[in-house]
Amino acid sequence: MTRITLTSLALAVLLLTTACGTTIQPGQRGLFWRPFTEGLSTQPLKDGFYWQAPWNDIYRYDIRWQSHTEDIDALSADDLQVSIKAAIILRPIPEELYFLNQEVGTDYYPRVVKPQFMAAVRSVVSGYNMVTVPEMSTEIASKVRAVVVENLKGRHLEIQNIALSDVDFPPIVLRAIEQKQAKEQEKEQKEFELTIASKDAEIARTRAKGEGDAIRIRAEGEAEGLRIRSIGQSQAQETITKTLTPAYLQYKLYDSQNSKMVILPEHMKAPIIINPGDSSNGWR
Repeated sequence: MTRITLTSLALAVLLLTTACGTTIQPGQRGLFWRPFTEGLSTQPLKDGFYWQAPWNDIYRYDIRWQSHTEDIDALSADDLQVSIKAAIILRPIPEELYFLNQEVGTDYYPRVVKPQFMAAVRSVVSGYNMVTVPEMSTEIASKVRAVVVENLKGRHLEIQNIALSDVDFPPIVLRAIEQKQAKEQEKEQKEFELTIASKDAEIARTRAKGEGDAIRIRAEGEAEGLRIRSIGQSQAQETITKTLTPAYLQYKLYDSQNSKMVILPEHMKAPIIINPGDSSNGWR
């Protein structure tokens, strides 16, 4: 009987001590709630084990950075639906836990942060065309953070960052984008081919012009050469003609080794035919 009593007493003490104590983990802060005495404590409790009466309580807050992700449907500036996966990282300000608990409570994210966060994303995305949302995601996230920080000012919360991780379009929109990209690629290909053809034509024209210029220059050179030769021949002929006087011809006749002198009357006009190279013919 004594053993049973001692065992029961030990179990009762164990249950009493367990039920009358709260452990605050590292990274947490707590606020004592004593409804029958001082009410809610203003100074946060650090990590550790705290005894408490069964009618008292301790509100615990995680003061580490916490990430919350939401799937948000928004309309772009061109009235097309965009599905965005957005994340927000925030935490309570440790020194302001008393005011946070008084004004909002431990469920501050679903009650205050989430509605403001989703509304800010929709508001900012509405200023961008649908196709620009993915490439402008960093800029959009920065603007969303500025809006959320402004709207949560005085709410005893600290916002570290906001990011857009995924941007999805409806299937019909994706098909339209693919068709547009295909047409743009086809257009670019045609423009490229036209550019190549234009370059080839320009090269052919340049080559033909060069060959034509070469032929023209060669023809002009040949014509100029013929003209110069004809002028030279004409001048030579003119010079020879001027030098072939009767006196000169008679001199050359007398000067030849094969020449024979024939004395004719002075006024007798008779032709003299001489063939110095052929002695067999003699005079004619």
